[in-house]
Amino acid sequence: MSGTDATRVLVIGGGIAGTAAALGLHKAGFGVTVYEAHPDSAEDIGAFLTLASNGMRALAQLDATDAVTSVGFPLTSLRLLDGDGTELTHAPLGEVADPALRYRCLRRGELNAALQGEAARRGIRVRHGARLTGVTDGPHGVTARFADGGTAHADLLLGADGLNSTVRRILAPGARPGYAGQRIFYGYSRGTAAEGTGVITFVRGSGTTFGYAASPAGQTYWFARVSTEPLPVGGSPHHAAWREELLPLLRKDCAPAADVVAASEGAVMVTNATEMPLGALWHRGRTLLIGDAAHAASPATGQGASMALEDAVVLAKALRDLPDAGSAFAAYERHRRPRVENNITVSGGLSRGTGSPSRPAAAVARPVEPDEALIRRLDWDSPLPADPPERS
Repeated sequence: MSGTDATRVLVIGGGIAGTAAALGLHKAGFGVTVYEAHPDSAEDIGAFLTLASNGMRALAQLDATDAVTSVGFPLTSLRLLDGDGTELTHAPLGEVADPALRYRCLRRGELNAALQGEAARRGIRVRHGARLTGVTDGPHGVTARFADGGTAHADLLLGADGLNSTVRRILAPGARPGYAGQRIFYGYSRGTAAEGTGVITFVRGSGTTFGYAASPAGQTYWFARVSTEPLPVGGSPHHAAWREELLPLLRKDCAPAADVVAASEGAVMVTNATEMPLGALWHRGRTLLIGDAAHAASPATGQGASMALEDAVVLAKALRDLPDAGSAFAAYERHRRPRVENNITVSGGLSRGTGSPSRPAAAVARPVEPDEALIRRLDWDSPLPADPPERS
């Protein structure tokens, strides 16, 4: 369908998937407005993430590399230690030869703010404090209703509102994320990483998987994955007491994990690892789900944000290159579902301990298709075919 400002798209959710999709749609010539329920851009400021080389490649196709590399820090190698602290592996990470494609470690709130700042620079409107309550899909367009009594009307609506998506609840009320078997702890420490910057270290402990990386500012970003019961409903995700729960598990081993956590500053953040069921509905009529709203995975592969950025590029190309929204949504699903559902499966296997223990999570950078196929799919100047090519 032709990408002109006469074709209007509402994006519900101003996080990574939604803002990146807005950048892609704007580049393709569509008129787009983003509606974000939170009052500012710094949602989930306590958690950090890594963008893998495939995510950085997608950013480059959106012309957003500079906006994102202005925050966070690059990661160029990966170390794997056993529970005794013995180094098992130290290898390059991702596409280190190209600075624009190097893995990047940054706080989620920083990434949200960087993408929203880039959207504003391009004249894309991002409305904060707009909480969706309803969607009406009709023959002449789609209407979104918000808690403040306001409405918005457009040709298409994208649900990019994350794990607890309101759009998904309206579109497919039976599709809900489930617990993937682990709690994820996040925190920040000072003066504890001796390896220097650019290295992410994974520790395969007896009861945890632990990872940490030092920032150029001298702060160590760390996480731990612990197989246990899910967090109680209504519990606070930020609390200093979470550190005391984690430390006894880490002290069972001789690796540096316990020392890193003991030196943490401020409250520790804890979340449940969650995942969407395979085969869930992604689109109906004029409405489509993208990012975690459609295909949330356990964070064990470290691919959630990168998959959302890939979504943004492929969707923008599908709407640009195919004759109508129905064809574009169907083609988008054919191109994306095998890849993201493979990530759900691989990541869930790692979280439950059923995946291969011989490789650390962050090394699973592009688990589904050959590099060349992904590069072609993300290349902005290459038309997106209605059907993916047959895999050899």
